[in-house]
Amino acid sequence: MADITIDIGGELFSAFFEEEAAPKTVARFRTMLPYKDRIIHVRWSGEACWIPMGERDLGVGFENATSYPAPGQIIVHPGHVTNQSETEILVAYGPCCFASKAGQLSGNHFLTIRHDLDRLAKVCRSVLWDGAKNITFQAG
Repeated sequence: MADITIDIGGELFSAFFEEEAAPKTVARFRTMLPYKDRIIHVRWSGEACWIPMGERDLGVGFENATSYPAPGQIIVHPGHVTNQSETEILVAYGPCCFASKAGQLSGNHFLTIRHDLDRLAKVCRSVLWDGAKNITFQAG
């Protein structure tokens, strides 16, 4: 059974926490559930969508960090750690090198969508062409 259900514009996806690899990030994100926001397409990172969170401090540093999330991997950049970018969540759906206008970034891989990756890509491409969508993360 999935840990999280993610609703992107009415399309549902099951996701699983990366508890062993990113325990602090997972623990912090659990306290935020259900989490609702808007998701937009990235500008510099390739095939991914992101949720800008501004100056929000999640109180976590880097753990299980990557600049190259695979399709279905969800990462969070703890913005307060660097001056390069704000706090943000990124959902990769294809080839991706996480970056900002200031250059390459890394984020904590804490959640993974393991199934329906073709459908995820279709939904995320519609974010690119049709604009922002609502997104909700809820306990599975």
